[in-house]
Amino acid sequence: MNRRLIRGLLVSAAVIGLAGATPAFAEGSWSSSMSGVLPGFESRRWSDNNTDATSTSVAFAGCWVHERTFRGATLIVWKDVFGPDESKGARTNSCNTTSWGDLAAGSYYFEVDGFTDCCYLNVDALTTRY
Repeated sequence: MNRRLIRGLLVSAAVIGLAGATPAFAEGSWSSSMSGVLPGFESRRWSDNNTDATSTSVAFAGCWVHERTFRGATLIVWKDVFGPDESKGARTNSCNTTSWGDLAAGSYYFEVDGFTDCCYLNVDALTTRY
């Protein structure tokens, strides 16, 4: 075999090997922040096509409430359906990541149902994965 053919085969094998080693990522995600939030706040909606087995999760970082120490917020994930929306359960987020498991295909949002301190909730970094 000539050198060009061997080099071409080696490069092709390396590219195929790297493509096969690429980790699987969540179907989707979005990032934002929250400022001056009160109980009842609803996040933006997202569509989960359920093309993977990724758990739906909401991650908070940099959480604080006015003149108090943040201890936790109760979040509810809702499936947006015709008629009353379907609750997928409440979780307490203590400025960390909370998850709801692999949810069926549909449109979802989370609600800040309440938090352990008064006033307004602020979250510097928020990431939702699904």
